[in-house]
Amino acid sequence: MAGSDRGDLTRTAILALLGTVGPLSRTEIARELDLSPASVTQVTRELMGHGMLEELDLKPSRGGRPAQRLGLVGSAGRALGVKVTADHLVIVDVRLDGEVLGSWERPFDPSSPHALDDLVRAVADVVAQVEAAPPLLGVGVGVPGSVDDQAVGTVNAPTLGWQAMPVGERLRRSLSLPVLVENDVNALAAAERLYGRGRTHRDFLVLTIGRGVGAAIVMDGRVYRGARGGAGEFGHVPVDPSGPMCGCGTAGCLEAFVGSAGLVTAARSKGLLGEAPASAEDPRTGAATGDPGARAAVDELGRAAAAGDRAAQDLFDEAGRILGRSTAGLINVVDPEVVVILGEGVANWPFWQVGFDRAVRAQLMPGRRDISIEVESWDETSWAQGAAALVLATPFDAAGAAGEQGRLVRARLIGATP
Repeated sequence: MAGSDRGDLTRTAILALLGTVGPLSRTEIARELDLSPASVTQVTRELMGHGMLEELDLKPSRGGRPAQRLGLVGSAGRALGVKVTADHLVIVDVRLDGEVLGSWERPFDPSSPHALDDLVRAVADVVAQVEAAPPLLGVGVGVPGSVDDQAVGTVNAPTLGWQAMPVGERLRRSLSLPVLVENDVNALAAAERLYGRGRTHRDFLVLTIGRGVGAAIVMDGRVYRGARGGAGEFGHVPVDPSGPMCGCGTAGCLEAFVGSAGLVTAARSKGLLGEAPASAEDPRTGAATGDPGARAAVDELGRAAAAGDRAAQDLFDEAGRILGRSTAGLINVVDPEVVVILGEGVANWPFWQVGFDRAVRAQLMPGRRDISIEVESWDETSWAQGAAALVLATPFDAAGAAGEQGRLVRARLIGATP
């Protein structure tokens, strides 16, 4: 292997180590990576010269000289994250350490024949607005569907009406930047791996509730994507074949019961909400997922539950029980260390929780009933922050899951010529 290649791998390995476990001394870096102290000293000096590492506090010693710890410089790089939804885009500008520098929201119609042009235009407008420093490393895109490969970025997303949509190719060609595209829940898992529970857990689940129901499975520190990039379609776990139609065209999926539209349909049938708009049903499947006011209606149900409406509380409680039983099945199969629940649906989690906790603990295998299940706060930019993490995690990805696009990101970070 050429010397420059070895140097790039060493720099990447050191960045990967510090990015995933936090600040370490030079001695600890050498021990963890099986490198010579001289090599670590030389490479870390170069990285400090590039403004990517900085010396932090001294680590206390039990005897002898305290060790100087090194950590990442958050302002060494930035990325744009783009969340694509059925009616709008959310774009965020995020530093290497996870700090959000700015956010933008744009209307978007994925069914338009010019949808990709509109997506490119929206991202290009933001690229033109962000400052030159810290350097822009690339663009991450999160979509509610399956993606063949992050570095290729061909999207199949029924909720957007997209089949084999060349999102990554089109953005790379137009922006001349590295672009990574991924399922939005997998992107959230990348953010958890970089900034959240994944810093201390290598095997965990990320579950999302809201318009849909999704899951990301992280095993040994890596997101499991499946054979075609479609792993994690938790919302389409069968619950009851005689249940309501789901947007996928099958009856009785989990999402049809506990996704936003499923909750709203159940509430309307109980007289808790007014009649559905005329466009509520998908004409192809008869599913309830087409209700354009579902999110606002769920907010209304949440307000009713908070005001003491017992029928609304019971509705959420039943949804919690259904979700809990399905989650227990997933935990029993995957055996994670921890489960993280995210999404816009967590705003009403106090009303889901009792039913969920009771059902999930009852259905778990005895040795797994003490698993930690954590619910995190949420806002509209969280999806896009996850998309940005696709890019920001690549310098710490020694396995090279991001392929050639990851190499280009790392090259931009260290100032090398691609």
